[in-house]
Amino acid sequence: MKLKYWIKAARIRTLPLALSCILMGASLASINNFVLKFDVLLLTLVTTILLQILSNYANDYGDGVKGTDANRKNSDRMVQSGKISSKKMLFAIIIVSFLTLISGILLLLIALNNNQIWIFLLFLLLGILSIIAAIKYTVGKTAYGYQGFGDLFVFIFFGFVGVIGSYFLITGEFHWLTTLGSLFTGVLSCGVLNMNNLRDYKIDKISNKNTIVVHLGVEKSKIYQNILIIIAILSFTAIIIISDNILLFISCLPLILLVKHLSFVKKNNDLEKFDSQLKLVALSCFFSCLLLLCLTTLT
Repeated sequence: MKLKYWIKAARIRTLPLALSCILMGASLASINNFVLKFDVLLLTLVTTILLQILSNYANDYGDGVKGTDANRKNSDRMVQSGKISSKKMLFAIIIVSFLTLISGILLLLIALNNNQIWIFLLFLLLGILSIIAAIKYTVGKTAYGYQGFGDLFVFIFFGFVGVIGSYFLITGEFHWLTTLGSLFTGVLSCGVLNMNNLRDYKIDKISNKNTIVVHLGVEKSKIYQNILIIIAILSFTAIIIISDNILLFISCLPLILLVKHLSFVKKNNDLEKFDSQLKLVALSCFFSCLLLLCLTTLT
């Protein structure tokens, strides 16, 4: 089996968005004057990457065996196209799940003190739930992505779990400011998913994949997208204001792309063209968080 097919199935372009919540958590720790633990940060990033690849493999497998991608033209899904068999993809899901769990446990052992057993168990449970959530998005008869709960789970895991969890692993504390950080990465992750579901609206409707877009319809989903973007911009701006560091406003520059994005969503009715907006929203989120981390560590 060619390596390029597995790389395509991993959908590398989705990784920056997944990393954003970790970068945000680290940025907030730096804003609150904590020294970053780079071994903890690195392992957190590795675990997140593995979790995202797991989600993408499971998504490819779940939609493939359900036939959801059969109606898609020029499908880049590996199981549906027959480039990777469903049996091999299922085996890969098991392997990546195991690697994710090992990486997560190693992260907890390094980040947490020996006397924090209950916290260790709590984070271990969250890790296991994250693995299950990554798989159950499209896999199985009760796949929540087919019932309109995808946005909720994305908001929880790419918002609150990612930001608050990474902040605690770095600092050993909880802080209310992580709520704003969670809002930023959480709603933008939902925004990327919403663009994906708008693009696939017709296919999902035929395939009985009842996403929020299928439930709301195109026009209401556009309004939903506007609300998500506005919340993201407001929450990020609030973080900068609260930080009381004027130089951090530089990290708002990528958010200009979101203003351009709102104009595109309002004017465009060709759902196929929404594919380009996935990358735009994801990269604006990633580079805002990356710039914020760089600036907070340097100032």
